[in-house]
Amino acid sequence: MDVQEIQRLLPHRFPFLLVDRVVELLPGERLVAYKNVSAGEPFFQGHFPGHPVMPGVLVLEALAQASAILCYSSTGFDPEKKVTYLMAIDGARFRRPVVPGDRLQLDVRVLRLKSAVVKSRGVASVDGLVVAEGEFLATVVDKDAAGK
Repeated sequence: MDVQEIQRLLPHRFPFLLVDRVVELLPGERLVAYKNVSAGEPFFQGHFPGHPVMPGVLVLEALAQASAILCYSSTGFDPEKKVTYLMAIDGARFRRPVVPGDRLQLDVRVLRLKSAVVKSRGVASVDGLVVAEGEFLATVVDKDAAGK
């Protein structure tokens, strides 16, 4: 799945779209995706000058976006009519920094899929080393009902 296909599923756009490619997708089971971390990322301007590190919350956001792609693919919900909202992140752990030039691998597995609520586990790694992980709880709602 390339970035155009990803944008058909997710509402995120640059600079907040944090999934560049999906390389493996088994609906209802798992997804493997990548985020190429370039020196031109806007967050590196302030985090941290002279010592650029990708903010950990953005690594978790990349995992959450990958989880949303898996959710849409697993449930068959239409992303034109539905939106996925993150409800909780449990057990988040940060293991090592992510820096410019890294390719962040996003591995997400469905733990529980019940109607419009999905629980998944995500592990982010660089060169086979875990950089962050956590469990994500998300719900899919009508866009018309979103924010009310």
